[in-house]
Parts: sequence; C-alpha cells; structure tokens
Amino acid sequence: MTAKAFHVAVAGATGAVGDQMIRCLEERKFPVKSLKALASKRSAGRMVRFKGEAIPVEELKEDSFKGIDIALFSAGGGTSTRFAPHAAKDGCVVIDNSSAWRMDPDVPLVIPEVNPHAVADYTRKGIIANPNCSTIQMVVALNPIHRRFRIKRIVVSTYQAVSGTGNKAIHELFDQTRAMIHFLDVKREVYPHRIAFNCLPHIDVFLENGYTKEEMKMVHETHKIMEDRSIGVTATTIRVPVFFGHGESVNIETAEPVSPDAVRSILQNAPGVKVVDDPSQNRYPMPIDAAGQDLTLVGRIRKDESIENGINMWVVADNIRKGAATNAVQIAEILADKYL
Repeated sequence: MTAKAFHVAVAGATGAVGDQMIRCLEERKFPVKSLKALASKRSAGRMVRFKGEAIPVEELKEDSFKGIDIALFSAGGGTSTRFAPHAAKDGCVVIDNSSAWRMDPDVPLVIPEVNPHAVADYTRKGIIANPNCSTIQMVVALNPIHRRFRIKRIVVSTYQAVSGTGNKAIHELFDQTRAMIHFLDVKREVYPHRIAFNCLPHIDVFLENGYTKEEMKMVHETHKIMEDRSIGVTATTIRVPVFFGHGESVNIETAEPVSPDAVRSILQNAPGVKVVDDPSQNRYPMPIDAAGQDLTLVGRIRKDESIENGINMWVVADNIRKGAATNAVQIAEILADKYL
C-alpha cells in the first residue's frame, strides 16, 4: 500500500453497505488522512465510528466533495446519478456501488481479482462502478475457469440474502420471523410478499422480456467484466430468508474438455476463492460460512452429465462484504497504489 494518505468520503454512511465500507477501510488499513461520512438530511447528526473516533454524519450535498480524493458511494442509483458527477468535477474519484454507472461505456466496472487493469479508465469520467453483488461472486469463481477452458454458456440461479435490499429488509425478516413464531400478524413493507419462511423469485423490477432487472444485470455485467460478449448467460434470481450471504447454483458449458478435478485445481489457486468441497464429510459452502469474510466459497463441483463439457458448482459469498463494501475498498487500494 502506498505511503500517501487520502481524504476519503463515504456517501450512504448509515446504510448497511456504507457502514461496512467504513469498517473495511479500517480493517484493511487503507491510508485515510480524513474521513467524511455523508448521508441524507434525515441521517445528518448521527455518529459513525472509525478508528475509535466518533465522526458526525453530514448531509450529502453537491459541494460535499471539495478536497476529497476518493468517495465510496452506496446511497442508491438516483443519488449517485445526481451527486457523482459533482464529486468528479471537484477532482474526487468516485467508486459507486449502485447500478447507475455500471453499463456506461466510459465507466470501468471492476472486480480486482478479474480486471484490475480497468481501473486505469477512471479518468474518462472520474467514476468507477462496483458490480452487482451476485455478479461479483460468480465472476470471481468463473473467470479463472474461463481463461483456461473458455466458458461458452452460464446458467445461474441465485439464492440471495435480504441484506442485499438493505437494513429495512433485515429488520423485516427478523420481525416477520418473530411474529410467526409467536402466532402474530405478519407485516409487509419491503417485499410484496412475506419473506419469512418463504422464497421470492423476484428481485428488482420485471422487464418486458419477463426477466427482472437483477437477472439482466448479471448478464450484461458478466460480459463487460470478463470482456467477452460471446458468453451466453441466463439467470434466475431468488430472494431467500437468510440475513447475510448469497448462494448461487452455477452451471457452465466450456469449449474445451473440462473435469471437476481440473476445476478444483484451478480454483484452489485462484485469487479470492476458497474451495470447500467434500460431500462425504458434509463439507460445502453455506451462507453462515461466508458471512463476515471476504472469500468466495465454491463447492459441489461436479460434472453435468447432460452435456459434453459441463460443470455444476455452488458459489457463496458475503454480499455486504465481497459483494459490495470490500470490493469497493479493494478498488480504492488499486487506485491509491497505481494511479493517485
């Protein structure tokens, strides 16, 4: 890490991801000279903690980024669309966690283990996009396989934790679970149906093609990050009653002959990946294993016996950490080391 220190801002500092961004900056010893916590007007005046100090939350405004070197945004697409250009105009590099800038051709979409070189393109708009949480863990696992065997097609079904929707969804699952255990009425505010003891095949809005926006994010983001639009990708995304940790059932078809042992060997040496794959001992990745850590866990690696070059696997990661906050801080580390 560079010896230089940086003035850093976190926009959306009181949300689930913003709070984790601040923790990751501290955990990873990012060289912070000063930290500015930003949020909506209703959150202004609250306190967040960084390195043992209480930092007051300020209202996010267009001039909030004067003198700031790097800003981590996790405040929603509308907020990023409005404020990120103002930050960039003031000389601040924005690392944005929303979907607002991901498919902009002038904005790099970065997973440090996959395409760190793309960070260099931040100069086009002063903005770097953080991919969708479900895309990050899948591509971290699949990219090393693609580089060796060339993946032709990906079929993915996700099982996504409620924390992906934010703090209100976490509280809703908790409150609904408690209500059902005590035979009380269940209230719904965040999701269109009860999430406790249920699964919702509905994440984000439905599009004209019958897919949800979340599903199409996985398609388009995978192509951009892996720099290969020839890969066929189809996704079904499901919300499940889990607090932290997304699971994904991933099926791939490769151009070159592939075996489960070859995939395990590649992934055991892949950056950011941990293989947990011993069904005889009931060892396979679970959300409770991934929660609180930054590795992408891969298991249930087996041959797809319905096609010639097919592999099935199960991929799990902490959606708030590697799926959002940690990935953003890792991007900031590359930026600080090589470009600022």
